[in-house]
Amino acid sequence: MTIKWFPGHMGKALEQIQELIKRIDVVIEVLDARLPYSSANHKLFEMKRTKPWIKVLNKHDLADPAVTKAWIKEMELQEGVRALPLSAQKHSDTKPLIKLCQTLAPRRGKPGLPVRTMIVGIPNVGKSTLINTLAGKRMAKTGDKPAITTTTQLIDLHNGVVLNDTPGVLWPDMSDQDGAYRLAASGAIGANAMDSTEVGFYAGEYLLKRYPEMLLKRYGLETLPPTPHDLLLAVGRRLGCLAGGGEVNMNRTAEAFLREMRSGKIGRISLEEPNDHLPVEFSAEIE
Repeated sequence: MTIKWFPGHMGKALEQIQELIKRIDVVIEVLDARLPYSSANHKLFEMKRTKPWIKVLNKHDLADPAVTKAWIKEMELQEGVRALPLSAQKHSDTKPLIKLCQTLAPRRGKPGLPVRTMIVGIPNVGKSTLINTLAGKRMAKTGDKPAITTTTQLIDLHNGVVLNDTPGVLWPDMSDQDGAYRLAASGAIGANAMDSTEVGFYAGEYLLKRYPEMLLKRYGLETLPPTPHDLLLAVGRRLGCLAGGGEVNMNRTAEAFLREMRSGKIGRISLEEPNDHLPVEFSAEIE
């Protein structure tokens, strides 16, 4: 199944962001630390111009720490880019973000001249959670489904920084189906736009190659299943995802397997590494 998902409001959101960025001092792009390249909207970065750009690697507590460290090193080779790993739900993790914004806009942050920031990112990557944590209260809607925020809103943090929240926007070009499947595995793609079983097989194949020991430990397996199909059969039996006659319900199993992976129950997993199946132009950009 080819994954295609670009809700209509996202096209309008890109136009709003392009106009808004002209009046912004610092752009904060929230990425999923487990897939920093695939969770980036590269149309947004084309609007960068000379603006300082902070790439926040959210959900870093779910990602492979060694891989996250490699991503930060690569990203900070880009001109004007700083990378910061954090968990958007932890207030202690978000404090350095405010300090970094103030550092990158030293002429702002004074009474009457707040640092004007804009938070951008794909759906369900944690933008609204980050805003609520920074504000210390519920200012933006959150949820476990993509596309919660659909309009822009201005939020004053009352610490010399104002935030412009924007709707989540996916990269309209979904020709990179590996990236699309990684997004689906992470939970960024709407359920109606994907086949959970196929995405479960995709994730299973990747974990069999990169994190076999985690699979063995999580599901109490003595030997590693040879194929993603066999893996999901074993997972389905272990989790009790059975249909009539005791057969494994593959769709229920895939959904359960993806939930376990997304929540970190399997372990700290990164779904891509720098220059791992990435387009040549990105490799050239960060070298």
